[in-house]
Amino acid sequence: MTHVKFNHSPLTKSFNGIVDDILHGGLRYVKDDFLTNDFFTTHPPVNITETKDAFLLEVVAPGFAKEDFKISVNEKVITISAERKAETRNEGDKQVRREFNFKSFKRSFTITEVVAADQINAKYDNGILKVTLPKKENKQDAPKEIVVE
Repeated sequence: MTHVKFNHSPLTKSFNGIVDDILHGGLRYVKDDFLTNDFFTTHPPVNITETKDAFLLEVVAPGFAKEDFKISVNEKVITISAERKAETRNEGDKQVRREFNFKSFKRSFTITEVVAADQINAKYDNGILKVTLPKKENKQDAPKEIVVE
């Protein structure tokens, strides 16, 4: 029996080797979307909850007005987007510091055939968009007896 020893410890690399890995593809394991500086501002967090009657989507989107949102259902996909127009600034005012701005976003989710697409409704309150996707009534066929011939 042969004993083979592997050492994958990054501590055995020299400092130049670590820097070279980072500069030349060392971050290849990170999804490309995360490498953009505005990933979290263009993709608002969403909570999805399933109840016995519906699916509830909660999208955190503070600073928008309800008129800024557009929700569409196309086949088996629901798309939620929002766009806010840039605010006009007075040329006489000097901007000392600006830490927030509002960006548009677009999120799409696949829905199943149990969702009643014609009954979807949405409400925007305190910076959270709440979308309710009601489930279709589960009508079961009356029991039927099959006669074997």
